[in-house]
Amino acid sequence: MPIQFEHVSHTYSTGTPYEYKALYDINLEIEEGKITAIIGMTGSGKSTLVQHLNALLLPEKGTIRILDRTITAGEKPKNLKSLRGDVGLVFQFPEYQLFEETVIKDVAFGPKNFGASEEEAVKKAKHALSMVGLPAETYEKSPLELSGGQKRRAAIAGILAMDPKILVLDEPTAGLDPLGTVSMMSLFSKLNREMGKTVLIVTHDMEQVFKYCDNVVVVENGKIRTHTSVQEFFADSSLCREMNILPPALIRMKDLLKEAGFRIDDNIQDLDRLAYAVARQVKKHG
Repeated sequence: MPIQFEHVSHTYSTGTPYEYKALYDINLEIEEGKITAIIGMTGSGKSTLVQHLNALLLPEKGTIRILDRTITAGEKPKNLKSLRGDVGLVFQFPEYQLFEETVIKDVAFGPKNFGASEEEAVKKAKHALSMVGLPAETYEKSPLELSGGQKRRAAIAGILAMDPKILVLDEPTAGLDPLGTVSMMSLFSKLNREMGKTVLIVTHDMEQVFKYCDNVVVVENGKIRTHTSVQEFFADSSLCREMNILPPALIRMKDLLKEAGFRIDDNIQDLDRLAYAVARQVKKHG
């Protein structure tokens, strides 16, 4: 069953001088069991959109259907605690999630809050911290002592420890070095492939979208501009350029080769196949 937004709107600070309309009549279906990228310019409404998925924000108008729950504007959500256990949201700024005295206590908080014993919660926390690559010597440190990248890993571990069915990640690799970024994205991909978790990633990094995601949702000025597969989205890089988003390196290379007169199949999605196609044409006309 897809995640559904039906005519969803959201306004911040309604009735005040700071009133701001963030989402306009959103209609959207997101496939379960897939990795979906949520992209768009800063201020487009991406974070507002995903914060509706676990009722952190409630719709001003419309209905959201997620798993077996329905969130309707004007009605108090039911089973809110269990929803937030099933839909894990990692904020853009990890400081919003880290509050306990030590890293291990922070990551164990979620499982304990959902009924796990102290022993079981610590076990889940250690497993999650291991998954995100935080070493044991950090477990008894204050989260405030961690580096920016370590804080992000700890925040992600805090969500993974609850074993949610849906992972919602707002800029999850910001502050990580290139190796850390690859490691984290590979983890999300593995959770999707091997454990069937639905993953939504808010990101500006088109390399991540191209390599790891199945579908793309483009948010623009609080509305859905397009929703399509990754392959279809990158078949024409003009939308990325129009939004001042740098397309993936392979797509840029394909565009340059086409401009130079090479015939490049849109289905080519890796460097080896691209090099082979170019070599064949050079040899043929050489």
